[in-house]
Amino acid sequence: MKKICIVTGTRAEYGLLKPLIYRICKDEELKLQLIATGMHLSPEFGLTYKEIEQDGYEINEKIEILLSADTPIGISKSMGLAMMSFTESYERLNPDMVVVLGDRYEIFCATSCAMISKIPVVHLHGGEATEGAIDEAMRHAITKMSYLHFTSTEQYRKRVIQLGENPCRVFNVGAIGLENIKNIKFLSKEELENSIGFEFNKKVVLVTFHPVTLEKKTSKEQFQHLLDALSEIENLKIIFTKANADEDGRIINKMIDKYVEDNKEKSISFISMGSLRYLSAMKYADGVIGNSSSGIIEAPEFNIPTVNIGDRQRGRVQAQSIINCEPEKMDILKSVQKALSKEFRDEIRYVKGVYGDGNVSNKIIEEIKKHLSSSEIEIKKCFYDINVD
Repeated sequence: MKKICIVTGTRAEYGLLKPLIYRICKDEELKLQLIATGMHLSPEFGLTYKEIEQDGYEINEKIEILLSADTPIGISKSMGLAMMSFTESYERLNPDMVVVLGDRYEIFCATSCAMISKIPVVHLHGGEATEGAIDEAMRHAITKMSYLHFTSTEQYRKRVIQLGENPCRVFNVGAIGLENIKNIKFLSKEELENSIGFEFNKKVVLVTFHPVTLEKKTSKEQFQHLLDALSEIENLKIIFTKANADEDGRIINKMIDKYVEDNKEKSISFISMGSLRYLSAMKYADGVIGNSSSGIIEAPEFNIPTVNIGDRQRGRVQAQSIINCEPEKMDILKSVQKALSKEFRDEIRYVKGVYGDGNVSNKIIEEIKKHLSSSEIEIKKCFYDINVD
């Protein structure tokens, strides 16, 4: 059996990878290996590795890397810890392929060590653009170190090829997160309300706001503008999901705690809701607000509006249900009011998402097995030049 090692560092990333993890685990020709790292192992971020174990999966390696500081120095030291540990884990596990998703710094480290260990890397969600985040550069660097590429749109497939990757190893399969939406059995509204202790008896919005990591010290000011705008809207209830372990993420999380403490009757917050509760909440919510990729990729599938704030997601392919605004109170307020209006809701009632049909993990496994069964894997990749004449 060929050993496929999946690396996950965050609750959201694991939620996206679950369909692929399940199918690899059930495949008679493949053996699943799991490495949990980053926020999964942090009490501050909910020890979400336990969700993986509760789903019935063995975690083969746990790599602790998070420091107590979310400063540039702290994150750089976390990357150093990751680099020291991943190669040792690969030596013990000896996988035939490593699978990574996205663009975070721990995934960059996991990919770097796999490349040095001469293990081919499978990368999901390459070629995307997030012009406000350091993840942009990380993602493209991961692409250059990876062997197989599975993108979420045709535009992104072309961008990976533009980065010099051979088209025969780049596949547009759509966003894997949509596979959860397609196949999950959602909680009923009553089940969800009982599970989270929060009633959907007024308009409800999901709010997720992460630091814009290519901007210096803007998190506190921008998030305060968002909170001030939300406070202006009457009869609105808010579900916050907290920020990741990015630079200044703890500032946002402390502000969420303070807001919820002062507004217990209308707001609630979670370090991690888990994919079932989060997607169920999105199904019954009136809109998504913030700067998370879930507002760009998943929310349109529920025909609900997204207010996308600032530059963090600038450059992503977007559906018509997304309203972009500046991180200023009045612009946010105007955008949220538009999103919650009957006119806009009617306008996007039949909006179509742009990230595929949700049939993703089977396509990925098919290509992985095809390449593993052949003698074509050549770590020494040739740069694929595009003829621009």
